[in-house]
Amino acid sequence: MGRKIFISYKYGDTSVQHLSRNSMWEITKVRDYVDELQDKLMETDHLNKGEKDGEDLSDFKDDTIASKLRDKIYDSSVTVVLISPNMKESGVSEKDQWIPWEISYSLKEVTREDTTSRTNGVLAVVIPDYNGSYNYMLESKYCCESGCTLWHTNKLFDILSKNMFNQKTKMRKDCHIGDSVYTGFVSYIHMVRWDEFINDIDKYINMAIAIRDNKDDYIITKSLI
Repeated sequence: MGRKIFISYKYGDTSVQHLSRNSMWEITKVRDYVDELQDKLMETDHLNKGEKDGEDLSDFKDDTIASKLRDKIYDSSVTVVLISPNMKESGVSEKDQWIPWEISYSLKEVTREDTTSRTNGVLAVVIPDYNGSYNYMLESKYCCESGCTLWHTNKLFDILSKNMFNQKTKMRKDCHIGDSVYTGFVSYIHMVRWDEFINDIDKYINMAIAIRDNKDDYIITKSLI
């Protein structure tokens, strides 16, 4: 079943791995990853509700942009957040940056006339850094025989980090060296590597929807603090 997808991202972040779609001397931006994703979505039944490459909102006032974004998110069921190393602007309040508001809109149920939108499923997709590593956000560790992954949620916007590891009853398993790790989907906003996501988009979109359908199992933060 096709889903309406909204993509949230930091347009000009260039601290990401070069994409082959760009020439060797062309700097790769997060926007290029959005183009890659949009091309993939065209091969599926899913519909992109985010800003298209030819659609420029920069000439509009902030309140007009906010209204247009709310309209797009209201008509979507899944929000894909592209995580990049410099997605957060240092020294700028989170309330003055677009991504936190887009996540907040995505998580809220909004009534318009006689129709109420559902809370979106939200998936965080981590883009590799300039050196092709995911460790800045998803660090591979050896705490279990099969390995495990450390999520660096402290580097994220608060509304993202507060909706991770927020399952009301979390399951753990013991490892051979005495550590224990979480199992299952303990986060309402699940994180996944770009290379895994782009090669099986349906799997992860369906995962976000399945988590959304069990949202009562999570303590969800919907507003910016």
